[in-house]
Amino acid sequence: METMMQFILPLFVLTAACLGSPVSQTRRFPNDFLWGVGSSSYQIEGGWNADDKGESIWDFLTHTHPEKIADQSNADVSADSYHQWKRDVQMVKELHVGTYRFSLSWPRIMPGGYMNHVSTAGIKYYSNLIDELLRYNITPMVTIYHWELPQKLQELGGWTNPEIIPLFKDYARLVLEMYGDRVKIWTTVNEPWHVCEHGYGVDYMAPSYNYPGIPAYLCGHNLLKAHAEVVHMYRELFQPRQGGRMGITLDTSWPEPKDPNSAEDREASERAMQFYVGWFGHPIFSKHGNYPKVMIERIRNLSKEQGFGARSRLPVFTTEEIHRIRGTSDFFGINSYTSNLVTSNGHNNTGKFPVPSFNHDMGVVESQEGVDWPGSGSVWLKVYPKGMYNLLMWIHREYNAPEIIVTENGVSDRGGLEDYARVDYYNLYLSAVLDAMEDGANISGYIAWSLMDSYEWKAGFSEKFGLYHVDFNSPQRTRTPKISARVFAQLCKTNTIDWSYRPQLDDEQQLVAMAQLPAEARTSGASGASGAVSWSLMGVLLLALLR
Repeated sequence: METMMQFILPLFVLTAACLGSPVSQTRRFPNDFLWGVGSSSYQIEGGWNADDKGESIWDFLTHTHPEKIADQSNADVSADSYHQWKRDVQMVKELHVGTYRFSLSWPRIMPGGYMNHVSTAGIKYYSNLIDELLRYNITPMVTIYHWELPQKLQELGGWTNPEIIPLFKDYARLVLEMYGDRVKIWTTVNEPWHVCEHGYGVDYMAPSYNYPGIPAYLCGHNLLKAHAEVVHMYRELFQPRQGGRMGITLDTSWPEPKDPNSAEDREASERAMQFYVGWFGHPIFSKHGNYPKVMIERIRNLSKEQGFGARSRLPVFTTEEIHRIRGTSDFFGINSYTSNLVTSNGHNNTGKFPVPSFNHDMGVVESQEGVDWPGSGSVWLKVYPKGMYNLLMWIHREYNAPEIIVTENGVSDRGGLEDYARVDYYNLYLSAVLDAMEDGANISGYIAWSLMDSYEWKAGFSEKFGLYHVDFNSPQRTRTPKISARVFAQLCKTNTIDWSYRPQLDDEQQLVAMAQLPAEARTSGASGASGAVSWSLMGVLLLALLR
């Protein structure tokens, strides 16, 4: 193994150079850079019906349609952070990060979604977690909504019903009153594109409507208004005395033009950015607000062609609503993991998208076919660090240099403690972040995804993103640091990317690692490292050649 690591290291230095970084084994972030690690309530907490917690849309989906999950699992227990939260805080402390990004479960706090029933146990759980973080000088970064809608509200139509706006405001008011004296960084909603398109437009995320082309836009319209109302309430009633900040987190995969010399592919890339990021980013962060012009025009014209009459499937904001939404974020949160190659769909619908649908409206065909980018534990996630640089610079240019916090970035595998591939991913993507900073982007922080292995939505427990391994067969859900945890801790402690730092497991950890592997992996001698090493070696060579 040591010989292999010595062989691989120079290749990674070469790759860094090919990505536009100096040929150096170390690169440094500013001393005041915000380092963090993230999780979300449904993915880690378990305790799905503990105390008086209400049912969420994910509880309902996984219990009613287990066949929609890759391994037919659910997060009823998951990593059991509802009971293991003190260990979670110790892990955050061990990582030397200054910030822990986590989310609140709406049905844990308000079981039915309404103010008439507030759970004392739910309020106490998050209060204890926040106090424990502060005890170790760790800043809580709290997401108010990370996909856990009370099922009772979904039965009213969820985010497609305008009634969600005052209900979300009531929920936000309660948590700001309970925790705002101690929480200084808030995000209202995590990844609204996923909430709306993946929840309502296709059969993917809960509530899994599979109703393309109409409800996703209603969802987005109400979500933007709900977000704005919460931010205005925060700024008027809470921010003056609590002194915190509030923003929103958007997401996308970078759309790389399939043929960079093709004007049509470059236009497809820009259109994809306007639809994915601009749908929610333009109303909040642009100079004039409102939806992107290309979205308004395309959806209006296509709606007319499709027989919807003069009324666009994309709802229209009033002038007052445009002004009320614009500027309602103190920072630009962005989640990104990978890139896709994009080309135009064309008039003959080569992508074979449903009509109408978000994808047909956007008119962009995405794929990763034919790329030589290294893979991961997820079919959709391939490693292309330049995409992160391109994305950050696009946000910088498009929205007049906002403060950017990378609120999620990370990579999956299928298990194991010797996750050198994850180490390499972080080093490569953080090098791209530094490149963007050196080219003028105002990036103030980076939150790694994720603290520990957890329930990965439709993938169940089959894909692992954690810096810490979780033994899901142990009653205590034992957590064990992976190699990447040690490397990320060193990075956060020193503010430095150090390609030469490649620690190994000690004998005790090796035994733990072997015990946690399936029997077939133990008998074959695999330890989780071989896949990572080959991933890394091939990835570096390919990336070096590509760049």
